Amino acid sequence: MQPIVLLMGPTASGKSALALALAETFGGEIVSVDSAQVYRGMDVGTAKPDAATRAHVPHHLIDVVDPTESYSAARFAADARAAIAGIRARGRLPIVAGGTMLYFRALTEGLSDLPAADPGVRAAIDAEAASRGWPALHAELARLDPATAARLAPADSQRIQRALEVVRATGTPLSALQGRRSTAPLGEVVSIALVPGDRARLHEAIARRFDAMLAAGLVEELAGLRARFALRADLPSMRCVGYRQAWRFLDGEVTRDELRATGIAATRQLAKRQFTWLRATAATRVDPQATEPWPAVRAEVERALAVIG
Repeated sequence: MQPIVLLMGPTASGKSALALALAETFGGEIVSVDSAQVYRGMDVGTAKPDAATRAHVPHHLIDVVDPTESYSAARFAADARAAIAGIRARGRLPIVAGGTMLYFRALTEGLSDLPAADPGVRAAIDAEAASRGWPALHAELARLDPATAARLAPADSQRIQRALEVVRATGTPLSALQGRRSTAPLGEVVSIALVPGDRARLHEAIARRFDAMLAAGLVEELAGLRARFALRADLPSMRCVGYRQAWRFLDGEVTRDELRATGIAATRQLAKRQFTWLRATAATRVDPQATEPWPAVRAEVERALAVIG
């Protein structure tokens, strides 16, 4: 059975180019690990591979749902395992590449045994939030589940809602349920983390990338999506970096310069969170700034292929 290559790293670190090179060299297919690329129509702001690239090398888990829908880590894990099984059945190498670290954890370690979403409970919480405000619900959560509340900001509506939903539906705090994980083994896994050593250079790359997205029509893309779909600013798709800032620009809340500045700052914060996840992840680390990363990455994959075959 073919090994699986996990290629992870912060935004703008060169993952896409390396994944493509691996697929071309070893006869692979790419499974995207990106919580924004799953949304149809969100192409510019997610740096999706273009149609020619996807025709050249098959990509999976791109354009899975409309931006009005939600897509969970649990669904990703199930979809990714199905994609990996199909790639292996075709005798090809699965290359699982991206920057959504929670998705990597869901795939490799499983998720906590939590109840499914309850629309009725969520609707009730939303109604309370509209009348009392999320800080008040955060205070309620602090009484019911102090461990979870301590790590959430009073305005973190999505996570406060989920934590209250769990404790109201089950009578058990979310913090008590988390950590109970089980998942089937994936077989031989090669984990590679691109970890740029010079943060300043990475920040420059992030700025260039965001400028390129603006030039390519990020704002215009969002305007088209708003005309096509019944979107709201609080949808998971519209909270994605870049789209959240472009939404405020279209609503007249910020200037074009402020859109650029806040978009770059949000992307830098995303990269910071990705670095934090990577520090706790077991993987072969490659600094793409210090040296050409391709030889080291290729050598890791060659070793794994030699072991199994």
